[in-house]
Amino acid sequence: MKNIYIYLLSILTFGTVTAQIDRSVQPKPGPPPEINLEDPQSFQVKNGLTVLVVENHKLPRAFASLRIDNKPFYEGAKAGVSDLLSKMLGKGSLNISKDDFEEEIDFLGAQVNFGSENFFASSLSRYFPRVLEMSIDAAINPNFIEEEFESEKSRLRENLESDEKSVTAAARRVESLLAYGKKHPYGEYVSKETLKNVTLADVKGLYNDRFKPSNAYLVVVGDVNYRSIKKQITTAFKNWKGQVLESGSFPEPNNVSETEINFVEMPNAVQSEVAIINTATMDKKNPDYFASLIANKILGGGGQARLFLNLREDKGYTYGSYSNWKENHKTKALFKAFASVRNTVTDSAIIELVNEVDRIGSELVTDKELATAKAKYAGNFVLSLEDPKTIAQFALNIKTQKLNPEFYINYLKNIKAVSKEDVIRVSEKYFLSNQSRIVVTGKGSEILEKIERIDFKNRRLKVRYFDKYGNETDRPEFFKVLPVK
Repeated sequence: MKNIYIYLLSILTFGTVTAQIDRSVQPKPGPPPEINLEDPQSFQVKNGLTVLVVENHKLPRAFASLRIDNKPFYEGAKAGVSDLLSKMLGKGSLNISKDDFEEEIDFLGAQVNFGSENFFASSLSRYFPRVLEMSIDAAINPNFIEEEFESEKSRLRENLESDEKSVTAAARRVESLLAYGKKHPYGEYVSKETLKNVTLADVKGLYNDRFKPSNAYLVVVGDVNYRSIKKQITTAFKNWKGQVLESGSFPEPNNVSETEINFVEMPNAVQSEVAIINTATMDKKNPDYFASLIANKILGGGGQARLFLNLREDKGYTYGSYSNWKENHKTKALFKAFASVRNTVTDSAIIELVNEVDRIGSELVTDKELATAKAKYAGNFVLSLEDPKTIAQFALNIKTQKLNPEFYINYLKNIKAVSKEDVIRVSEKYFLSNQSRIVVTGKGSEILEKIERIDFKNRRLKVRYFDKYGNETDRPEFFKVLPVK
C-alpha cells in the first residue's frame, strides 16, 4: 500500500510540474556545442600542388578531388570551349585508350568525373590506388582525339537546339546576362554561333593555359594511409609542371539605379518565371557574412521561410518560392528571389516578391523566425561534420579563401551572435529592393499589360523588353486572329 501511495504522489507531482510549463513559449537555446576540427594532414609537391589527406577508416571507401583554383575567365566568341574541355578530359590518356579506361573503371566499380579544371574519383579502398593512378594519368596526359571532339561538339549543339523553346533555360540565361553583363564570365552563354568557332586546337590551348599545378589542390579522404598516398601522389605528379596563364580581367557587374522590370517574351510559356536579382560584394571574410546567411534563410531558405509561406501557403500562386544568396570571393555575389507562377497571377506574384524583399530590410524579424533560422543552420552544420569530406572542404576553403584558421571552429558562435538588428541592416544593404532587376520570362500576350501597370513605393516601374538571348528589343506586338465571317 505504501508503494502505491508513493507512486500516486509521484504522478501528481509530475503532473503539477508539467502543468506549469508554458508550451507556447519556445525554449531558450543552450550554448553552441564546442567544435573540434582536426587539421587534415597536408604536403606540397615541388610543382606547387597542395595535397590534403583525411584518414577515415570507418568504411572501406576513399575518394579524391582535384581542383584548380583559377579565376573565372571570359570566353567571348568561343564560348563553349571550357564545356568541350570538360567533355574531352577523362576519355583515357596517352597511356590508355578511352575504351580500356572506361572498361577498367567500370570493372573496379569506381566513379570518375572530370570538369575543365577538376576531377573527382571514388571507389572501394582496395581499388583506390589504381583508380587514383588512372585519374591522375587522364588529367595530366589527356587523350585529345579529333573524332571524340566532333562527337562531343555535336552533342552540345543538340542540347542547345533542344533548349530553344525552354522557358526555364531562357530565363536562367537572361537572368545571368542581365545580372553580370555580356562581358562577364557569369553573364556570357554558349550559343550555336560561338560553338561553331571552337576547334580542338582551342580546347588544347585552354588546357595548356589553365590546367596547371601552380594553384591546384588535391583532397584525398577515406580509408587510406597517409604515407602511401603521399608517395604515390608525389611520384604520379612529378612531371606535371607549369604556371597558370590567366586570361585577362573582366568588368565587375553593376546594378540598376532604381528597380525596373525586364520582360523576356516566350510565346509558348504556360507559366511565368519571375526573379528579383541584384549583385553585391560578399565573401566569407566579410563581417556581415553570417548575418546575411540568416537573413536569406528567413526570407527564402525553405518551406518555413517568408516567400514560401506567402506565395505558396497563403496565396497559392506557386509550388514554391525561394531565395538564393551565396558568397563569392572572386567576383560579386548574386542575390535572387524567385518563383514559377501561373500566367494569371504573374503581376500579383511580382508585387508579393518585391514587397517581401523590401520588408525584410525595413522591419525587424520575429524572435521565432530568428531562432528557427539559427537552429536550422546549427543543425545542418553539426550534421555535416559527420562526413570526413566536410573537414577536407573546410581546410580547402581556409587555404583558397585565406580565412582565419578558426573560421569554422567559431562558426556556430557567429551564427548565434546574429541579432534582429543585424538581419534588417544586412538585408537593406545586400538585398536591394530599390535597385533590383525584376526579370519576368513569360507569355506577353497574357501577362504584359498587367505587368506594365505595377507600382512600387508610389512609382510606376519602368519596363524594358528583351529577347530570349538577352538582347534588348522594342515592346513585342501581339495580334489576335479575327474570326472568319
